[in-house]
Amino acid sequence: MRFVAALAAGAALLFAVPVAAQKGPPAKPEIETLKGVAADLNFGVTTAVPADPENTWVLDLSTGGRVTIRLRPDVAPKMVAQVKTLTRRKFYDGTIFHRVIDAPENMAQGGDPTGTGAGESDLPDVPAEFSNLPHVRGAISAARTKDPNSANSQFFIMFGPRLGFDHDYTVFGRVVDGMPWVDKIERGEPPANPTRILHAYIASDNPPPYQAAPIAAAKLPEGETKVTLPQ
Repeated sequence: MRFVAALAAGAALLFAVPVAAQKGPPAKPEIETLKGVAADLNFGVTTAVPADPENTWVLDLSTGGRVTIRLRPDVAPKMVAQVKTLTRRKFYDGTIFHRVIDAPENMAQGGDPTGTGAGESDLPDVPAEFSNLPHVRGAISAARTKDPNSANSQFFIMFGPRLGFDHDYTVFGRVVDGMPWVDKIERGEPPANPTRILHAYIASDNPPPYQAAPIAAAKLPEGETKVTLPQ
């Protein structure tokens, strides 16, 4: 089982690292359009970001809506390129959030095609691209093993701030719209009824409108048959 390594025992209560389930340049203040650390710590997520469809990641979740993420190739070019390649391969379509935890970790982890936490893509691992981007509400970061150069396909979305993760995991984007749908991701390790990524898109590929997952037909009790009433 792949996992995110724990921090030093002396800081465990304040800054414990999430158990990530996989082999998984500083930010430029003049480019960053977030509302600052104070807003971040108060769980604020801004939508005031530059329009850049080629670096906008769209996730349609089974919990009912679309999440829009601003990718940051300026600080994590290799991880962003990996995610874009996998998205265009439809790698993420149908995958689940297999590890979803509230405080202290405050994160929803997905991107494993096996749904177990041990899977990854067939692409090479991505080297560490640690930066000054903080692990605040809405931040998207690359999961890895104890090896800092082992990020691959798995990622986690922060429900709230966990600054103890900073400079240990590669932040490669942030939610700019649809955070309420992230909040609705089913909790658990794994969840009993896990939230799925129905479809993942890059915005420049002109994704269709969000479509909810089809409702599965109820199964009839054993021995019973469907009856069609006359018109």
